[in-house]
Amino acid sequence: MNAAEKYPHLFSPMRIGKQYFRNRIFSAPTGYLNLTAQCHPTEGAIAYYERRAKGGAASVCLGECSVDRNARGGDSSMFFGDPAQVGIFCSLTDAVKKHGAVCCAEIQHWGKYAHFAMPGEQCYGPVECDATMGAFSKAVKHVLPMTEEQIYEIIGMYSRAAAYAKQVGFNMVMVHSAHGWLLPQFMSPNNDRTDKWGGSFENRMRLTLEVLKAIRKAVGEGFPIEFRMSGAECCEGGFDEAYAIEIAKAVDEYVDIIHVSAGHHMLSFSTMEPSMFAPDMMNVHYAAGIKKHVRHALVATVGAINDPAEMEEIIASGKADIVELARPLLADPDLPNKIRDGREADIRKCLRCMTCFSRLMTTRQFHCAVNPEVGRELELKYALPEAEPKKVLVIGGGPGGMEAALTAAKQGHQVILCEKSGRLGGALRCEENVPFKKHTQEYLDLQARLVEENPAIEVRLNCEVTPDYAKSIGADVIVSAIGAVPAVPDIPGIEKAVSGEDAFRDISLVGDHAVIMGAGLVGCELGLYLAQNGRKVDIIEMGEGINPSNNHLHVECLKDYLAAEDITFHFRTKALELTEKGIVCDGPEGKCTISGSTYICALGMTPLTAQSDAFNACAKQYVPVGDCLVPANICDAVSNAYAAAMDIGR
Repeated sequence: MNAAEKYPHLFSPMRIGKQYFRNRIFSAPTGYLNLTAQCHPTEGAIAYYERRAKGGAASVCLGECSVDRNARGGDSSMFFGDPAQVGIFCSLTDAVKKHGAVCCAEIQHWGKYAHFAMPGEQCYGPVECDATMGAFSKAVKHVLPMTEEQIYEIIGMYSRAAAYAKQVGFNMVMVHSAHGWLLPQFMSPNNDRTDKWGGSFENRMRLTLEVLKAIRKAVGEGFPIEFRMSGAECCEGGFDEAYAIEIAKAVDEYVDIIHVSAGHHMLSFSTMEPSMFAPDMMNVHYAAGIKKHVRHALVATVGAINDPAEMEEIIASGKADIVELARPLLADPDLPNKIRDGREADIRKCLRCMTCFSRLMTTRQFHCAVNPEVGRELELKYALPEAEPKKVLVIGGGPGGMEAALTAAKQGHQVILCEKSGRLGGALRCEENVPFKKHTQEYLDLQARLVEENPAIEVRLNCEVTPDYAKSIGADVIVSAIGAVPAVPDIPGIEKAVSGEDAFRDISLVGDHAVIMGAGLVGCELGLYLAQNGRKVDIIEMGEGINPSNNHLHVECLKDYLAAEDITFHFRTKALELTEKGIVCDGPEGKCTISGSTYICALGMTPLTAQSDAFNACAKQYVPVGDCLVPANICDAVSNAYAAAMDIGR
């Protein structure tokens, strides 16, 4: 049975206006921030969007195109309308369209959040208020109400941006009216202006409808207009599902697609971008509710959708007409083609770990925990020199070791992968019973299967490699991915504590009251898991708060779930000794003892650098990767291993 038979709704082509869409899988907008100094797209940006088109998506959307040169979301946001960018945008749209995808531009205005990244600039919105960027910045700015002249200028900006999109080759525009930006600021029940731009529902909708009318006039009939909105803002003061339905009914006749997201960028980010702690497809019901009330527009849904069968069911059951994927296409841009080819089992599913957005905000580059090719699309677009075949020994079968083995085999090398345990997957296998880590386990299962099925890779389980054993293999290259071990503090009585790995692996080791040392990701995620399973939890941390590592958005999402459980944090508290009565600590109020039934050590990891370096002289080339260098996360281990394997023989 081919995909069109197995997933007849998902792979049903459609025509919207004058545009043909090859299936119902759209690449949702993702902003690419690694731009030129003038905030123009680069060749890397073009390759990034082109890769999604090559992967089989029906539509590929360029995110975060500002209609206002002087009110962008930050100093790395594009202004969409610069004559100097015509050539580069034409190259971008051509790169996407030549692979059979429709190329879409998401046009938007940030409204009262526009100048947060620009010190000294005045912010404007529908009404006077104070605003903060929430998880993105604790700064507060005073917002002044827009004048009517400013409002009419913005309508013209949207019109010109849409015309510009058509000029440079985009086939569709997406009007971003979700997540708390300018248009939903005006549509909000909080817009109590006393002129024709606020107060009543009709007046609150006026700006959005005038923008849509102006865009239609600018692009003409047959040019699809997609309207992105929140199905509910899911935050204090935000509009609810019933109000969103009224918004959808109001715009129905003016747009071709109503793209239903959820949440507010500043106040409910973890609803807008569901984390690993949230259920799959958690926002689909918003699209389903709106679809019952619109008559003209098609309805799209987005958020935490990974599984092909679920995508088919969404469309077949009438919940939505289109599924939009953002992070899943970072994890695997070939997802549509793999479904079409009957290779669903080979899809690398998104972990929803927030690495991509956290890294984007701090480095202005996308990275993905499970796809090391993200950010390298340009270099991979062109053929690399053929690698000289080598015999490669990979020591360690965790995420880094498996990625090194697969990448080396793909480059034509003969690979032997040795793992000291009886199973591939590494230390993260201890979390296989944790519900919010299920996608991590799916990724490890996929990588293990691909390794075991690859004829160029010989897998040796229950094989602890010594330097003599490594020498006996006669490898040209040794890739050491032996990882790290849990850090153990040098305090009296610590031998009575359970390791975080053991607690994850076997929850029966933990009594009804757990005291965890360490408020890093391991300690906090373990605390959440234990609390969700009925344990009372105390977490001791020397620092001022939860350690975000390099994934602050994941921590912000985690905090929401921690707050709902019976967990007590003790910050600025140092563990001194573990006694029969509990953990003796030095805290803000002096010496204290924190008692429980089980004590758990989750104080990070110690790299096995010395053990790894014992293999330094066992082959002509020795390459340590991953946690044996610096303990980090899946993204860093996989990316490091991928790059190292790509260099072998070149």
